[in-house]
Amino acid sequence: MEEYFELIPKLFVPENLIKIGGLGLLLFIVFAETGLFIGFFLPGDSLLFTAGILCSTHVLDVNIVTLMLGLNLAATFGNLTGYYFGKRVGTKLFTRDDSLVFKKRYVAITNSFYNRHGGKALILGRFLPIIRTFAPILSGVIKMELKIFVVYTVVGSILWTSTMTLSAYYLAKAIPNLKDHLGLVVLFLIIITAIPVISTYRKEKKSTATKDNI
Repeated sequence: MEEYFELIPKLFVPENLIKIGGLGLLLFIVFAETGLFIGFFLPGDSLLFTAGILCSTHVLDVNIVTLMLGLNLAATFGNLTGYYFGKRVGTKLFTRDDSLVFKKRYVAITNSFYNRHGGKALILGRFLPIIRTFAPILSGVIKMELKIFVVYTVVGSILWTSTMTLSAYYLAKAIPNLKDHLGLVVLFLIIITAIPVISTYRKEKKSTATKDNI
């Protein structure tokens, strides 16, 4: 039994997820993080970065064109799923009770970010966990025109996957032994990407709190 408990944390390490599930699991996680409102806790950025390195070093046995096409399709269809979910649920999302995986503050923070940036939140939000998950859902709630939503979605998907995956792919080509230090590289990435994430969340929480006090 202890072996199973020790295995659980390892399953959330991006490298292990890709080695265990291959391309199929990778694409499903990208889809789930952007298409299922319970997917916000999944390691999107670090997973894409790790996929780029493992693809470059042939640990992930797929060529980069296929990988990028698959990632963009998964991210796009994930957003579309979130959009239609939001369209169906509507404003009930704002009154949904807190649960183990859902907190109303996630919606409030995303809504504040969305109000400040409009449709661009679908592009900027790609680089921000939680907002990445809830922005397409809110687009459905407010019934954004579908063709405009698709344009923002595709642009955001291409920028996100290219920034994370292609940069890692070519970095691994330039530094052949990078894979041997993948754990440290991913940790460094998490720290670097956490800075704008924390800054954005603090700003949106402050904005949300200000509106609640008015």
